[in-house]
Amino acid sequence: MRIGILGTGTIASAVVRGIAGDGHAIIVSERGAAHAAALARDFACVRIAPNQAVLDASEVVIVGLVGATAAALLPGLRFRPGQRVISLMAGVGLGQLAGWVAPARAEAVMLPYPAIARGGSPILVCGATELIETLFGARNRIHALASEAELPLWLSAQAVLSPVALMLAETTRWLAGRGADPVAAEAFLGDLVRSSLAADRLDDLLAALDTEGGYNQRLRQHMMQAGLPAALAEGLTRLSQDP
Repeated sequence: MRIGILGTGTIASAVVRGIAGDGHAIIVSERGAAHAAALARDFACVRIAPNQAVLDASEVVIVGLVGATAAALLPGLRFRPGQRVISLMAGVGLGQLAGWVAPARAEAVMLPYPAIARGGSPILVCGATELIETLFGARNRIHALASEAELPLWLSAQAVLSPVALMLAETTRWLAGRGADPVAAEAFLGDLVRSSLAADRLDDLLAALDTEGGYNQRLRQHMMQAGLPAALAEGLTRLSQDP
């Protein structure tokens, strides 16, 4: 396909890296100059152009701008009938996007993660999934939402990734402060979590880690007594009410 990328930030750059070996002709905008230059350097199929030239050369357009920038920029660009537009913007609904990109078709809001660059990433999708399955489904797992109304809830829920990463980073620092090799500690904890989550459903994993008096049970009980479940629920609720 001929794919254009408007806005070449961290996530959009990862998206390009995830499909750059699939035979597409990819043209990226100058916005995000460092990422754009790195992509053009690393992949012969990627070139850089001004925003309108990106649209003129593309049949599929992926919008990786922030909402305020998109609101100012997209209505002034010329989209074509038959172009298919995918948004990476969490705070912009499909209806709003459709107004900005008409007469092109706003297909979906897609929320990937940096791991899409190498594959194996979950991708939240609101809207039509066919094009996203074609481009990304072979190496990533597509999670389609039932309706756009669900999006604030799922966006809030996915934010659990940062606290989980923080817990692993703090545990790594705790080990390092007691003489452990921090590189080895981070590698071990990452392997532990990835392998455990891949192997079991969460309820089954919790049951398996509930040995009476065991380390996992005692630490989990300590965290629960310290208010972790209530604090987590409160944070998720606040996010969902104030997207």
